[in-house]
Formats: sequence, C-alpha cells, structure tokens
Amino acid sequence: MTVTATKLAPFNGDILARAKDNRYFREVVSTGPHAQVVVMCIPPKGSIGSEVHPKVDQVLVFVRGEGVAVLEGIRTPVSPGRLVHVPAGMRHDFVNEGSVDLQLYTVYAPPQHAPGTIHRTRAEADADDEHA
Repeated sequence: MTVTATKLAPFNGDILARAKDNRYFREVVSTGPHAQVVVMCIPPKGSIGSEVHPKVDQVLVFVRGEGVAVLEGIRTPVSPGRLVHVPAGMRHDFVNEGSVDLQLYTVYAPPQHAPGTIHRTRAEADADDEHA
C-alpha cells in the first residue's frame, strides 16, 4: 500500500509512557510512507498469535511484563528493555507468560495496518483482515 499525505500521522512524544498506558491489544500511533509505530498490550496467558509478514520487517521493544518470543520455533525470554527484530518472512509469536500485561511498542516497515487502527482485543484483530 502507498500511504498518501492525507493518511500520514506523525508522533512526537513519550513512546514509553504511551506504551505503558495502552490497554488495547493494538493501537496504531503513527504511520508514515515507509514505517509505522504501534503500541500493543497482551494480557496474561495471551499471545500475538503465530504469524508471518512476507514483506514487512518488525521491531518490537518491550516496556512492561514478562513473556517469550517464539522465532521460527525457538523460544527466548522477553522483558522490559528487550528489543526483538523480526525480518520479513520469519514466523513469529510473542506470548505473555507473566501475571501482568505484556506491553510493548513495535515498528513495522513498511506499514502493516491501516492508519488509526485500534483493536481492543486479539479476537477483534483476528476478525479484521485489513492491513495496510
């Protein structure tokens, strides 16, 4: 998708606070022509769901909670301050194995979701097939 100037949504603020305050599964914070910033909140025992983005790199930075990254079946712990880069084409999932929400911000390059998208729950996200 080509993002037009009318859909650009810049962000200049405290992304850590924004991610920690977020209670939605997914909220698109900012969309540019080549990248997109999204905050996410995964409830205890929840996950993003195993997925592959064939043409999109994803960088995730964890700000609260404990969980695991599953990259091509290999599990590694994630916690505040951890950054995970998922290259395009790599199967991945992120699972909250803690007792509090797993909160993070992520950058998709190029954008993956329509500007302004909010998914309150994973079920709502799964039901919405529209991507950028």
